[in-house]
Amino acid sequence: KRVISAFRSVSGDEGVSVGSAVREQHGRDESGGVCLNLRKMDQVLDLHQEDFDVTVEPGVTPKGLNSYLRDTGLWFPVDPGADASLCGMAATSASGTNAVRYGTMRGNVLNLEVVLADGTVLHTAGKGRRPRKTSAGYNLTNLFVGSEGTLGIITKATLRLFGIPESMVSAVCSFPSVQSAVDSTVQILQAGVPIARIEFLDDVMINACNRFNNLSYAVTPTLFLEFHGSSKSMEEQVSITEEITWDNGGSDFAWSEDEETRGRLWKARHDAWYAALALRPGCKAYSTDVCVPISRLPQIIVETKEDLIRNNITGPIAGHVGDGNFHCLIVLDPNDPDEVQRVHSFTERLARRALAMDGTCTGEHGIGLGKRALLREEVGLLAIEVMQGLKATLDPKNLMNPGKVL
Repeated sequence: KRVISAFRSVSGDEGVSVGSAVREQHGRDESGGVCLNLRKMDQVLDLHQEDFDVTVEPGVTPKGLNSYLRDTGLWFPVDPGADASLCGMAATSASGTNAVRYGTMRGNVLNLEVVLADGTVLHTAGKGRRPRKTSAGYNLTNLFVGSEGTLGIITKATLRLFGIPESMVSAVCSFPSVQSAVDSTVQILQAGVPIARIEFLDDVMINACNRFNNLSYAVTPTLFLEFHGSSKSMEEQVSITEEITWDNGGSDFAWSEDEETRGRLWKARHDAWYAALALRPGCKAYSTDVCVPISRLPQIIVETKEDLIRNNITGPIAGHVGDGNFHCLIVLDPNDPDEVQRVHSFTERLARRALAMDGTCTGEHGIGLGKRALLREEVGLLAIEVMQGLKATLDPKNLMNPGKVL
């Protein structure tokens, strides 16, 4: 009762709930720590249209921000699929389908307001500052981008904005093999096509998307693509891309400028998690990701497919292949210890396969608890010790997401 009274003195009666349904929803996580929900801090604070930047509170989401911006001719393109919190996206260095053209959160955050473990408030680039570039001092902003809540709580983010393209065209193309689809991706990028999105779905994933969304794409390795620019540049981009895909055995190349058709295509991609789950009703999904230099992408995806088949694991593959990043959406029975062990071993092999190809054990999902040993293998002991030193300086009592990352 004393604890509840203390909480109410801070956040008011309406800010404290003891209802069993609410406690069930929020009362579990991997570490059992205290969860801070900043969803009600949902204001867009400062928009500078002429400077292409905006400052938001943590409860603002990409959809909410783009709705606010809809009459300005500007948008924020980083799109992780789920309509996540923008400050949460900064904390996890999120990216998604548009990253090949517009970059990840790491390249689109200009400044952060962070509450440190002792309650002091830090402005990582200086209070109110929002230059497009800087060479002043250490890059504290990017220290906190991707820190997964282990160094402080992000309470404001100043973000880059972009002009809405004059024209957007989406396309779909089927391929006879994983190799030919991924080879096309590499060649499209090498040709200098300023592609906005290029997403790979293997045959298992496209079949799941067809069934879940009532679509009828060919059940073969597939690329979903999107082009942004002027109407004139669209023709050239689509023409070059179509020629490359044909040279690699691609077929059923279909493109559309119609907003409804494009929306249907990308909804199918964003619903991939639910589509994968529907392959085995009653089972659970587990997603893991890696990222490699794009020239190594064909090899790692082919080897990963072979590994999944050899070990009888249901693991549709979907990836932001334009920047070498892909996901395995593994569907498993958590009550089958043999399957759980096979999946665990597979994810370890996948991560080490990426490391052996000069890649990373995670391109988007982060380290959390599950990839701490892999982080040590990736960056080495000295880098880990430097990170531990930073953690000890900023959070000496280990209050912020204890046990995560390090």
